[in-house]
Amino acid sequence: MANTGYGAGRPHRPLLERDGELAAVDDLLTGLCGSSPSPGSAGTGGWAAFAGHAGMGKTALLGEVRRRASARGCTILSARGGEQEQGVAFHVVRQLMQPALAAGTEEEHRAILGGWYDIVAPALGLVASDTGGMPDPQGVRDGLDWIATRFAVQHAPLVVLLDDAHWADAESLAWLTGFAPRVAELPMLLVVAYRPEELPADAAAFAKLSERQGTRPFELVPFTQGAVASIVRETLGEEADEDFCREAWAVTGGNPFETVELTAKVADRELKPQAAHVPELRELASAVKGSGLVERLEKLGTSVVRFAWGAAVLGADATRGLAASVGGLGDAESADAVARLREARILAAPNPDAPDDDRLEFFHPLVATAVYRAIPATFRVLMHGQAAKIISHSGLGVTATARHMLEMHPESDAWIVQTLRAAAREYMRSGAPEAARRCLARVLREPPALEERASVLFELGCSSLLTEPTTTVNHLRAALEEPVLDPALREAIVCRLAQALGHSDRMKEAAETVAEAAREATNARTRLRMQAEQFMWNAFRTDEQDSPARSRRLARLAKHLSGRGLAERYILGLRGWDAMVRGEPAATALHYAQEALGDGLSWTDEEWGFEVPVLVALTFMYCDQPGRAEELFNKGIAECEDKGWRGAHLSFGFTLLGYIRYRRGQLDEAEGLVRSGLRIADRVGHQLPAQYFAIGILIEILLARGRTPDAQKIATTYSYGEIVPGAVVYPDSQTVYSELLLALGMRREAEQQLIRVGERLEPRGMRNPAWCPWQLHLAETLTSTDPERARRYADEGVRRARRFGTQAAIGQALRATAAVAHGDERLTLLAQSVEHLERSPAGYELACALVDHGIALRRAGLPRDAAEQLHRGLESAVRCGADGLADRAREHLDEAGLWPLQPRTTPTDSLTTQEQTVAEWAALGWSTTRIAEALGTQDPVVTRLLSDIYRKVGSDHAGLPHLIGNQPTHSPIRLPDPPSS
Repeated sequence: MANTGYGAGRPHRPLLERDGELAAVDDLLTGLCGSSPSPGSAGTGGWAAFAGHAGMGKTALLGEVRRRASARGCTILSARGGEQEQGVAFHVVRQLMQPALAAGTEEEHRAILGGWYDIVAPALGLVASDTGGMPDPQGVRDGLDWIATRFAVQHAPLVVLLDDAHWADAESLAWLTGFAPRVAELPMLLVVAYRPEELPADAAAFAKLSERQGTRPFELVPFTQGAVASIVRETLGEEADEDFCREAWAVTGGNPFETVELTAKVADRELKPQAAHVPELRELASAVKGSGLVERLEKLGTSVVRFAWGAAVLGADATRGLAASVGGLGDAESADAVARLREARILAAPNPDAPDDDRLEFFHPLVATAVYRAIPATFRVLMHGQAAKIISHSGLGVTATARHMLEMHPESDAWIVQTLRAAAREYMRSGAPEAARRCLARVLREPPALEERASVLFELGCSSLLTEPTTTVNHLRAALEEPVLDPALREAIVCRLAQALGHSDRMKEAAETVAEAAREATNARTRLRMQAEQFMWNAFRTDEQDSPARSRRLARLAKHLSGRGLAERYILGLRGWDAMVRGEPAATALHYAQEALGDGLSWTDEEWGFEVPVLVALTFMYCDQPGRAEELFNKGIAECEDKGWRGAHLSFGFTLLGYIRYRRGQLDEAEGLVRSGLRIADRVGHQLPAQYFAIGILIEILLARGRTPDAQKIATTYSYGEIVPGAVVYPDSQTVYSELLLALGMRREAEQQLIRVGERLEPRGMRNPAWCPWQLHLAETLTSTDPERARRYADEGVRRARRFGTQAAIGQALRATAAVAHGDERLTLLAQSVEHLERSPAGYELACALVDHGIALRRAGLPRDAAEQLHRGLESAVRCGADGLADRAREHLDEAGLWPLQPRTTPTDSLTTQEQTVAEWAALGWSTTRIAEALGTQDPVVTRLLSDIYRKVGSDHAGLPHLIGNQPTHSPIRLPDPPSS
């Protein structure tokens, strides 16, 4: 790859007074490449940062790193931030990665990038399909992580150099900051250089990277008097006297760049390096920097000055032809200007490795900055306008053109409006919403035509939805007030406004916004859409005043809908969820959930959102059909990942999939999924719904695994329990916190929490113990202090569970009631609990019931029956990963002397992976035809499979649920090959 360092092509000069830095680099290169310099060898990666003021020799140091890495056979990628390109999203990323992709075709790029192509192609400056959607910034960063990791492995050892990181664009710097900790695990050395005082305010995480790597950035200090004297004598001759060298050090302050430039000027002037010429030395020193450099430029003539200005305005896009056009020069004048500017060390010498490259590069960033700032303000604006037209005509793209438009004065120019809007769309496709926002904010100042203002405000609001939801709300409300507003656009604005309010935990405002739109709608389809949105946001509110009335309206409306169109299906889905939460019969909830599904509900529909598809999937889970729920979640997660949505949507997906596994009793898998969801939620932001969901579910899992201290640590870390979210969260956060208090022995505090839960949920009609078993937990807290009241709560929980009708809900409620009963009644209730839970998919609840039943039988003087249940409970607890429950079972077996008993295998252990999948579906009530469709085979094949399964497990279709309730899930998304006929 070509050397992109400043002053490319200059002869190599040994670095002075950088021995410590170079020794560290050599150590890192040895760790990366091994002790031999043979190409292709790779070891451990690392990180190094060089920080220093302008002119301290950072670029020269990176050049030496490049030279030493090349000598060891390393692959080298390099880039640098540009003062003029800080606002161009992914400018640094493209410098690093485009050279590796430049020679390929789109087909080759797709083969290299695989499923990441449509997500990252726009960020890399490659062509991507228009149907790829808008990836979120984290999705793009994850894709870049994958590309960089793959490239590092394939081209090891790899050295990545980034100069002037303080000028890197925000998007590239955010990616680099997140990726840098991984380099230690890769055959990659990452070396960056920057000016610490010029790092942007939002780069604090980048500035702390070295500390996170367990090191500190190398702070480059000025040269000593001896080093300056060495440079003077090397350039001007050994006869340079001590007074002259001392003065050179004094006037430059030991700044390496200024020292080298000063000695070059002295050589050009042919001054003798003696004390007699110290006055001339001081005069030349002032010309090396600031106003002196500008004066030196002006002495080269007007045409040369205009050419230099044009190059400074163009920045990284500068070529001789473009700079000449911006400066208004002909071919001969521009050729002369280039030669004279290079002779004056304002432009760098041509790169000998690329003689045909006509790109222009300033000798040093200090020179580029001085030239740009010397352009008179008015003339600079005009030159940016000229550059915008030239860049546009040259085909460099709308984002390159937009950079110059952002520097122009507003002129009500329709071309500027259209170009900036196009650039904003490209930035949104690249996963750079902040860059899009800057373009659209500038459009408003242009301003656009009256009939365009609402659309621009809508686009502006959408661009800031992920980063600044409050700003989004302001823009969208302003859009609704525009006098010229198309009805379809008004509908889109209202829905996006409600979404922004909802995601900001302002559910009441979201519901009121769509309610007002529904009242004002004259179109029946629009009214139905707004009603669907209103029902949804009200369902998430914790402060809804009359939930029962809303439920009645929803039930009446859903009764007359057939599922035509998404609006009707979303309402049907909300009706199913509402029926489940209220504790209506599960069959009712399942009916509406199935009707809502239709031919599928997308999780990534930007117009409709993912909330209702998630609620529909969870309705199946709460109704004892977790296999169907997992199928929907797997498809939704895959859809999010395919589109690069790796923020809150993916967090919810992993978290709630983990919740399903938890309710099935697969606690180890559940914990892994929820922790993944929490990591993503932490990246998105704090005290947001995605985080509350993950924290609450993780606490429940840890409590079920007997790891109460870990659960308490999570709660303390996130201040869980201290803040009640404004949105409905499931499992209910206050109820989960009360479970933690119970586990900690804080019964009185748990009781107070649960009473408040009841006061909050009862008036809303949210009475399903399968969704929130607050009454069952409250009964447990009151067992010793108020047994009669505890029994009333438990009995009411059983009544409600029987009304809902699922085996898991009834079994759980009976077990809770047994805890407040005595004698034979307790034994009877626990036996009934086990019987119901054996017919359910609730593996962990079954394990708990078995252990409780075994303990009760032992205390009743029935040791043989107790041993049977305790061993079954122990086996189930071990399979679930419920270590605390398993220990409890072992403790009672030990105390009663009921050991040993040979561990047993469950009948389903003998099933193949495909047979376990089919058994699971059959247990959920799937017909042979439906199973055959899922497998891609015929009914007779499924019939033979089922016969084999029943023969192996000694059971029939009706007896399968209790056998597979606590078995690992075999997701329909990853099926084994279907059996041959």
